[in-house]
Amino acid sequence: MKRINNSVIALSLFVGIANANAQEKKTLSLDEAVQLGIQNSKNLKIDAAKIEEATADLLEAKNRQLPELKVSGSYMYLPIKPNVDIKLPGVSGAGGPEVHQVAYGSANLSVPIYSGGRIKYGIQSAKYLVEASKLSTENDKIAIAYNVAQAYNNLFKANQSIKVFEENLAASQKRDETFLKMENNGLIARNDRLKANLQTSNIELQLLEAKNNYNIANINMDLLLGLPETTELTVDENYIEEGSDVKPVDFYVTEARENRKDLQALAQQRKAAELGSKAAKAENLPSIAFTGGYVAADIPKFLTVYNAINVGIGVSYNLSNLWKENSSLRQSQAREKQLAATDELLNDNIKLDVNREYQNTDYSKKRIAVFEKSAEQANENYRITKNKYDNGLATMTELLDADAAQIAANVGVINAKADAALAYRKLLQTTGTLTIK
Repeated sequence: MKRINNSVIALSLFVGIANANAQEKKTLSLDEAVQLGIQNSKNLKIDAAKIEEATADLLEAKNRQLPELKVSGSYMYLPIKPNVDIKLPGVSGAGGPEVHQVAYGSANLSVPIYSGGRIKYGIQSAKYLVEASKLSTENDKIAIAYNVAQAYNNLFKANQSIKVFEENLAASQKRDETFLKMENNGLIARNDRLKANLQTSNIELQLLEAKNNYNIANINMDLLLGLPETTELTVDENYIEEGSDVKPVDFYVTEARENRKDLQALAQQRKAAELGSKAAKAENLPSIAFTGGYVAADIPKFLTVYNAINVGIGVSYNLSNLWKENSSLRQSQAREKQLAATDELLNDNIKLDVNREYQNTDYSKKRIAVFEKSAEQANENYRITKNKYDNGLATMTELLDADAAQIAANVGVINAKADAALAYRKLLQTTGTLTIK
């Protein structure tokens, strides 16, 4: 039986070591995390496909200014003798040669000369739409950078909370040992010792919750960065020092107007829509093209044609435009109005976003000072209460309450600093200046 127990213990140790080795540990700065998040973003892969699509549309628009060359040919076998009636003077009309096969080929060339500006406007419009797609991608990169920072912040807060609770748990367990000895020596009542044990259990529960939050935040970061789910991440604690120098709100409003990629993308879309209206107006104009062709035909025993070359100028005009209303123009003009209204709305939202996040950043910075003052007061209160308790001037309940307040205040300082750093990054996101190194 003893051998079996030893085997079980050995196996458990082996499995534990194997699991520990299987979990990779990785230290990441926030900038490194942002880079990984961008590299592995599914949304950016979709954006890349949209840019390819817009680039293909531009290529199609450019192709319209190139010559069109079409070649066709055909061979036909005639199983039944056709009736051929030749009307040429001096040639017998009835009967004629026996025709059993026909072969002919042609080549047609068309080079656009004038199309009312449709081709030119189409190319320029497509260029603007490609640029708009690229700017939208840059805007998404900034949003991803903030999302990664938010996840990084959650991981940092959970990790720091674990450290605080572990320190306090160790101190609380040591205090329990002291109180147990005091109870055994008749210096304190059993009820007071149990109150201290209950406090230790509460800290253990808080520690378990913090570890659970850390594990969830770690898995979230792994998935966000495209890392294996078993990767244990370690964060850089220095990033919470960001945002120490906050400028006036007008500065950030100006920065947003100059740097917001979604606003710039919308400007490109408006330019494209304006050109779309010009192209739609050009639908009412004729098209002129240089044309050329070559025809060859062979009907054995009857007709042979070679080197039938033709050149000329072709004019095309849809006469129905005289009585049909240009629906394409109306659609394009409606699109222009829609984008103009969207631009006004976006500018209003930018002002609101910047002012809101500026206030949140200012509020977050002020919270740090309040929490630091609270932590200082809570630590001093615990020191005084502990001194009083040691001298029989405070109850066990007062001591434990002071200890709980001290823990909460110290955790609050860490969270306040982390939230302030994140609020500052959110402010930078709303201005379009969140750096992506």
